Amino acid sequence: MSTNATSALRKYWKPVLATGAGGTSILIWFEEIIAVAADFIGVILLTVLGGLICLFDNFIFKSRVPRREDLQDTANKGVKK
Repeated sequence: MSTNATSALRKYWKPVLATGAGGTSILIWFEEIIAVAADFIGVILLTVLGGLICLFDNFIFKSRVPRREDLQDTANKGVKK
């Protein structure tokens, strides 16, 4: 992980230097990187939570699906045994 961070800093030090003076531009660059990471994390969590809601819905309402015995006996429908 540290090799990626140092290579990213080595790769982007010239654009950072060209866009501003000192620590302000570096702070803005890191802020943008953090904002993009937060967006990606949000999208990933949204898909995970959507999947959990679908599983929860499937498990809760599985009992509402008619059984095979309920569908076969249509002649005496509604008659108590």
